[in-house]
Amino acid sequence: MSAKMQTKSDSQIQQEVLRELKWDTRVEETEVGVTVERGIVTLTGTLSGYAKKLAAQEAAHRVFGVLDVANDIQVRVPGNMARTDAEIAQALRSALEWDVWVDHDRIKSTVSNGWVTLEGEVTLFRELDDVERVVRRLTGVRGLTNRIVVKPVKINAEDVREAIEEALERRAEREARHIKVEVHEGAVKLSGPVRSWAEKRAILGIVRHAPGVKAVEEHLFVDLMF
Repeated sequence: MSAKMQTKSDSQIQQEVLRELKWDTRVEETEVGVTVERGIVTLTGTLSGYAKKLAAQEAAHRVFGVLDVANDIQVRVPGNMARTDAEIAQALRSALEWDVWVDHDRIKSTVSNGWVTLEGEVTLFRELDDVERVVRRLTGVRGLTNRIVVKPVKINAEDVREAIEEALERRAEREARHIKVEVHEGAVKLSGPVRSWAEKRAILGIVRHAPGVKAVEEHLFVDLMF
């Protein structure tokens, strides 16, 4: 790793985050403010949709040198995009029914002032992401609370751990000696260094697909010297 990459200043990170926001066509970058302190980025401003707020967060995380992101962006839906809670609920139900990865009969939603709350049960941890993906792209949604419970088929903890480690090694997302995987009653705990937020996200994505996982507690940290 070069010395330049290791000593990137907060002002450099700020400028690169701003350029990344401009590059991402999903984000109205002129509406987003960016401040950086010791590698921690704070996003502020107002955007017209929940998906755009998350897109801005993802763009900031993609910049090398960013350790954490505090997303203080507010969502305000303009008049021409405004939807009643009933319209959002109906659109959400239709979207869930049409999504091949979602068992819509097990999911219930409540919409209040554009804020969606999800409840129900699923058998795979990755289904939480599948349902959230459906919600956040709907027009009129201002935010999301996910209270869906994961109730997986019971699998031996050692088998779950071995399956996760094999999957990580197979995709070359980490070296076995650096990431510790612990499993207790379906709850997976991950700890250790990663080289970037993208690698951290990839590792979490792999774990979410493992059968028998009902929760993930992660203590992965970005180490620029790793």
